[in-house]
Amino acid sequence: MKQDRTCLECGGGMAGRSDKRYCSDQCRYLVNNKAKQQNQGERRVQRVNAALRRNRSILRQLSPQGKTTIPRQYLELAGFDFRYLTRLYRTQRGNTYHLCYDYGYMLLPEEKVLIVNWQPYMDGAGDGAADVARRGCFRLPPVAVAKATHHFECVR
Repeated sequence: MKQDRTCLECGGGMAGRSDKRYCSDQCRYLVNNKAKQQNQGERRVQRVNAALRRNRSILRQLSPQGKTTIPRQYLELAGFDFRYLTRLYRTQRGNTYHLCYDYGYMLLPEEKVLIVNWQPYMDGAGDGAADVARRGCFRLPPVAVAKATHHFECVR
């Protein structure tokens, strides 16, 4: 094989397939990660995913038994961002659960929050807002979070 081809990232020599552009997986990863960091849409997706993972982690830590009622302040102090969720679930009684993957919470009176684990019945048919929210990640505007309404905007 000829060694006159050079890696597009580090400039090192390459052996192997004739259409190879990088000398190693590390160089290929570096190029792809640089491109993602320069793309504003990719950065936004990464920020949203990080917020969702952080929210889920906080819910999991604060509710190890699967159902817990805690003061809302505990979530706020842990860095929970109430604007990010993966879907809404409305019960037959009209209560709204804000779900973050397999954990959810319901805002209660007196600044309390009920944290629950996802249950199979939560995949049933919901109202229009829940059906739309099921399609992706949404960020609730601050006013909607305070009022626990179904007004939301897509952050895709």
